[in-house]
Amino acid sequence: MAGIFQQAKELETQVGGILSTFDVEDLRHAQKELVILLKHQLVDAKLDARDYEYAETREAQLNVAKQARERLTSLKQNILKASEYNVFSAVDIAQISARIEQIISQMD
Repeated sequence: MAGIFQQAKELETQVGGILSTFDVEDLRHAQKELVILLKHQLVDAKLDARDYEYAETREAQLNVAKQARERLTSLKQNILKASEYNVFSAVDIAQISARIEQIISQMD
């Protein structure tokens, strides 16, 4: 199984690929803000995963994991919100949510 950082990179690629099909300038303000937020959250989640894997102490790892779990949970909620604007399909949501939950479960 791939490491947490690799999984987070794959998540960023998957979600980023879907988001890249939308021209941000053509979206309404609320949609545009949400897409931008999702992109930022994906990068932050990837960096959290990297920091988790490279933490030098268990205490540092646990601190990063707490923040990462919160960020990934927020990301999942925002993906659900974006689905209201037809950004993500039901299949996308199921796959992305499963991937997020898998990453979260490995950070303990």
